[in-house]
Amino acid sequence: MTGWQMLLYKEVLRFWRVAAQTITGPILTALLYLLVFGQALESHVRVYDNVSYTAFLIPGLAMMSLLQNAFANSSSSLVASKVMGNLVFLLLTPLSAWHWFVAYVGAAVVRGLVVGLGVLAVSLIFAVPPVVQPLWALLFAVLGSALMGALGVVAGLWSEKFEQMAAFQNFAVMPMTFLSGVFYSINSLPPFWQTVSHFNPFFYMIDGFRYGFFGVSDVSPWLSLGIVTAATTGVGLWALLLLRMGYKIRS
Repeated sequence: MTGWQMLLYKEVLRFWRVAAQTITGPILTALLYLLVFGQALESHVRVYDNVSYTAFLIPGLAMMSLLQNAFANSSSSLVASKVMGNLVFLLLTPLSAWHWFVAYVGAAVVRGLVVGLGVLAVSLIFAVPPVVQPLWALLFAVLGSALMGALGVVAGLWSEKFEQMAAFQNFAVMPMTFLSGVFYSINSLPPFWQTVSHFNPFFYMIDGFRYGFFGVSDVSPWLSLGIVTAATTGVGLWALLLLRMGYKIRS
């Protein structure tokens, strides 16, 4: 393997060896959400015609799990390497900033997709959502996991200990994913909160991914694609710039 391939392999192996924590745990969490919200609201909420609430919920939960785990993978890896002091071994290699970026974000994409597919697989026990536009769903899944993997790199470089990384996830990532339309359509919100939702980039990732299943969305899928692509590019360049600077990893 080349240097970046070895680093990518190492990062994938890192989360795969503790799959009970990094893969099975998030899948079971999403399954609990599906059980609680699906069973409680199935007969009371109908978002799309001819689509049960449980079926509506499945893509949102899968995407939410994908985004959260893609972020957690890259951020936790960098922070753990800082805390344990083994990041110096990577600094001694001739790997460029691009190599670091591709390896860390690539591993985050792999973990995000594995968790998302796992959530979809176990959710089939309860409902089978149609997949009208599979390529749209795959596109938003890859872009979303890449965006969150890059954001995880930024958070991991900024954080000097696990408490700071946890604060970033709990006060930024978690609220934005929960308020992105995972459990509801934003058309059911009052006008003010609909406007607020349109400033949440997570909403466009969830809505675009759900469009791949039902062929219906709250906003144009092309608008969602443009915003998600722009956000992924912007955050990716930000992460790459910090890696080039050696931000908080060379001192």
